[in-house]
Amino acid sequence: MKRILIATDGSQPAHQAVEFGVDLARHEGAGVAIVHVVPFSDDIPLDGFGLIGRVPYEVNSDDEAVLDEAAAIADREGVPAVSKLLRGDPATEIVEYGDVLEADLIVVGSRGHGALASALLGSVSRGVLARAGRPVLVVRMSEVVEPVAA
Repeated sequence: MKRILIATDGSQPAHQAVEFGVDLARHEGAGVAIVHVVPFSDDIPLDGFGLIGRVPYEVNSDDEAVLDEAAAIADREGVPAVSKLLRGDPATEIVEYGDVLEADLIVVGSRGHGALASALLGSVSRGVLARAGRPVLVVRMSEVVEPVAA
């Protein structure tokens, strides 16, 4: 294994996926590419009647911070890393970038929100699994158990 693509959105499940992916890369002697996907546009309400307009999404410092945090994890573990901000549909962009990199593995986190279809996976992780022609590792968020005070 030479290249692992890790997708993050800055959420706690994505953070766990970054930690897991970087740890795996360290054990395998692989490098990582870290991506964060932002939309092309934001939907905004135009009036009180449900009309929606679109404005171009402006990349902000929070978007850069998501990549910086993930790169810092790789740096801390001594894993060579590159990061890239992508625009568009998250699942599509992640899969296409994995193809461009010829990644050996794509690592994504899963929130598991929503209806029965999302009981096990989030929509982005489900989309990556459906579209990817390469191995995908979905890191399910582990439950954090607080110690009970005695």
